[in-house]
Amino acid sequence: MRKLDTTPAVPLVPGADKPGLPLDVVVWTVRAVEFGVVLISGLVTTGYFIDVIGPLDVASYHRIVMLAAVAFAVLAETIGCYDIDAQFSLRQAWQRVATSWFASALFMVTLGFLLKTSDQVSRAWSIGWFVSGGLLLLAARVAMTVWVRRLKKRGIFNQRVAIFGAGPQGARLASYIQTHDRLTITLIGFFDDRRDGRVPDRAADLPVLGNLVALVDRIREGNIDQVIVALPWSAEMRLQQVVSTLALTPVRIRLAPDLASFVFARRPVVLLGEMPVMTLFERPISGVDAGLKAIEDRVLGGLALLIVSPLMLLIAIAIRLDSPGPILFRQPREGFNNKPFRVFKFRSMYVDRLETDNIQQASRHDPRVTRLGRFLRVLSLDELPQLFNVLQGDMSLVGPRPHAASTRAGGRLFSDVVSSYAARHKVKPGITGWAQVCGWRGETDTEDKLVKRFEHDLYYIENWSIWFDLYILMRTAVALVTPRNAF
Repeated sequence: MRKLDTTPAVPLVPGADKPGLPLDVVVWTVRAVEFGVVLISGLVTTGYFIDVIGPLDVASYHRIVMLAAVAFAVLAETIGCYDIDAQFSLRQAWQRVATSWFASALFMVTLGFLLKTSDQVSRAWSIGWFVSGGLLLLAARVAMTVWVRRLKKRGIFNQRVAIFGAGPQGARLASYIQTHDRLTITLIGFFDDRRDGRVPDRAADLPVLGNLVALVDRIREGNIDQVIVALPWSAEMRLQQVVSTLALTPVRIRLAPDLASFVFARRPVVLLGEMPVMTLFERPISGVDAGLKAIEDRVLGGLALLIVSPLMLLIAIAIRLDSPGPILFRQPREGFNNKPFRVFKFRSMYVDRLETDNIQQASRHDPRVTRLGRFLRVLSLDELPQLFNVLQGDMSLVGPRPHAASTRAGGRLFSDVVSSYAARHKVKPGITGWAQVCGWRGETDTEDKLVKRFEHDLYYIENWSIWFDLYILMRTAVALVTPRNAF
């Protein structure tokens, strides 16, 4: 016999009384609009340049326009212009649309070169269509993004989702969904078989609507589009019973991560053969990216060394005249993968006060620093010899600054203050970095300063790109003009 639900009926939350519009419908609309923009802009440009191209060639130009529109549609699909995240983020959408349009133009130019027909196409027409078509595509995407955002704000795309399991795991899942406004989900409430006082009437500000039988009834009534089962994975027998019952209903069924897995909720899941596994950490700046960064370091580092070599020569002479001792000195540092190396620096302290072990950071009015050294350290000119470390491959132009293993913050070793401090060594250390251009340079005399510097270093590692490096290098040039916190 079927188990009866004795739970009093509870009304659904607002917005859960009707199914949402599939987002795919809107995405296909965006596809059609942008295909039409490419097509129409090409035809209009052809009509505008009719005196240049001649009436006899109009049909050929129309065929070129059609081919380019198809090429754009294929490339835009490949690059991800119509992925879900690009429908709500104008920045991502513009980047992908612009990349697709540039790639389409490059494809057409290459095709014309291979077919030896490029000399038969008007340059004025080509440039006019490339500029006007690109601007119209970007304008169309702005309008479509605004439209899609308004529809989403009204809940048009939202799926009606029920959570089975009103325990701590289900409550945490509901809170996660409620705080992520990009999700197209309307939570209608919880369902749970445990009705003997172990489950509250409400969880995460949502009602508990009944047991498994009540959930199946709501599904049969057409009030639910998706069910997320939020039970502990250790309760294997119970999970199988619930899933086998729900499998007979025509809704999407998903299994929420176990409670402990919420720590890694933002990590991507990939297939290892046919087994899903969670990627906790990628190796940063690897593969092609590592090659690009190495080229960046060698090329820009070599150019920088050529440019500043006259200045370095003057500094070397000034150091020799200012105080006795060597011009350069080398200190041990920890580099990529915690491997030790020796960093080059212009000597800025008196030779009898230099430290190679148990290094203490320089402080304001430090008596160890020479008169010239104080000037060099304020402008970070004592770091210029580290260009040799870059060319040797021990350092990068941009990255977390290398610190000595014995350096302390607030009297404690860096690694004692931040337990994951070694994560900075996932990449090569740099002459400059994101923390430095954001003002976190100089002495780390407090633990808070170290934590801030560490947070900026991790942000750089996780968001690295060539453009980010170039931006930091430009910010570094500005920071040298208005130095702060260095002594």
